[in-house]
Amino acid sequence: MLACAAIGAAAEDREGYYYPPITSTEMFERTLAPTPDASRAVRIGFVTQVTQQQLQAPATPRYVMFAKGAEAEEMIIVALDDHVFATLFRARAIMAQLSAPARQTAFFVEKQLADVATFYDMLKIMGFKTLTLSDGARWTHQVTFR
Repeated sequence: MLACAAIGAAAEDREGYYYPPITSTEMFERTLAPTPDASRAVRIGFVTQVTQQQLQAPATPRYVMFAKGAEAEEMIIVALDDHVFATLFRARAIMAQLSAPARQTAFFVEKQLADVATFYDMLKIMGFKTLTLSDGARWTHQVTFR
């Protein structure tokens, strides 16, 4: 019971610190074929690899991606400018685009999942419990993976 309260408090600490209050939510429930176990190290490695790809590009990054939680099971993506996530629709388009670099990560190449999974599928397979998207100013959308 105490552990649940601590986890809830940690999640609440992120709201108002990394992003504004959550304004909308959705549930992602699709399940692909049985998938391999993924650890905290896999989730952190994934975020690190995607971030490195972003930093190696000639353009300045327009959003930041990071993992939080005791097991790095909460992904947070926050816009760094006023345009890239101007609407939830634009944020979802970026999530679709993130499928490409995600498919190049070692985990998905090794597990032969690169050509069958969307970005949301990939997050679920890696054991992320939530994805929180925000424009960093007005709205925050949270996806829960089941």
